[in-house]
Amino acid sequence: MTALIEATHLRKTFGATVAVDDLSLHVEEGEIYGLVGSDGAGKTTTIRMLVAALKPDSGQASVCGFPLDKKAEQARARLGYLSQRFSLYEDLTVLENIRFFAELRGLSWQEWLPRCLETLEFVGLADFKGRRAGQLSGGMKQKLGLASALVTRPRLLLLDEPTTGVDPVTRQDFWQLLIRIVSAPLSDSHPLSEGNRVSRRGVLLTTPYMDEASRCHRVGFMRQGKIIAEGTPSELRSELAGRILELRGESMPALREAAQKMKDVEDIRLFGDKLQLRVVAGKTDSVLSALTKAFSTPRGSHVEARIVPPTLEDVFISLFRSKD
Repeated sequence: MTALIEATHLRKTFGATVAVDDLSLHVEEGEIYGLVGSDGAGKTTTIRMLVAALKPDSGQASVCGFPLDKKAEQARARLGYLSQRFSLYEDLTVLENIRFFAELRGLSWQEWLPRCLETLEFVGLADFKGRRAGQLSGGMKQKLGLASALVTRPRLLLLDEPTTGVDPVTRQDFWQLLIRIVSAPLSDSHPLSEGNRVSRRGVLLTTPYMDEASRCHRVGFMRQGKIIAEGTPSELRSELAGRILELRGESMPALREAAQKMKDVEDIRLFGDKLQLRVVAGKTDSVLSALTKAFSTPRGSHVEARIVPPTLEDVFISLFRSKD
């Protein structure tokens, strides 16, 4: 596999604020990599350094094999970028917006028209090519942004929270497009293919949504400019395997109060009529036994409990609260 992003020890400050701190990142072709973190974690600053919009204070980064400090223009020619906010021209039509970006990248009229129409068909906007961008829904605007990033047929897509503020159905559609993007090979005739070797695109995206993070091939959790954990979703979830208890009882306030007093319970969260506990490794059985016993009567226990599989949200909260 070929590395589309190779970044080592990146650091970026704004005055006394450290936005990115000693960050290293590796993204391969055919991969969707998700950067996950709260606001201010450094995700957007990382993306902006990788598109060469910001220069790091220290560290090195290359995109598609081109070092950003020496060959930034060659790197930019091989990537597509979708910013956090809609940044296209609302007074122009859908087709005019894509044409603008195609011609900005040097495509001739013989090239841009068929390529624009092909891209609009791919993202599902072909029937809206004459509509002004300002009249599109939020989800359609995001698809237009994606189409503008794809029109130059990049090898790498950098997407900054691409589905924030759109409805669940549109988010699902957007992710189906991303999966198709990384699954489709770049043919030998593709201008960015490497000799006779068939290559694939890669995607680096930031997201605040854990369900989206679970769809990525690999995930990096960011906090205060650092990646504090990295791996596949399965690898990250395995760290909490067997440590998440789900409880139901007749008196949820009393059950919660009892759990709060137990030293082996690390975290408690209420979800409707269920209480979820994160337990110290190796202490699940003892916690379960103690709670069942505490709420038992001659007629039986008033607590229903089971071990449930951890989610990425559980991992995220565990990591962040353990650092406080």
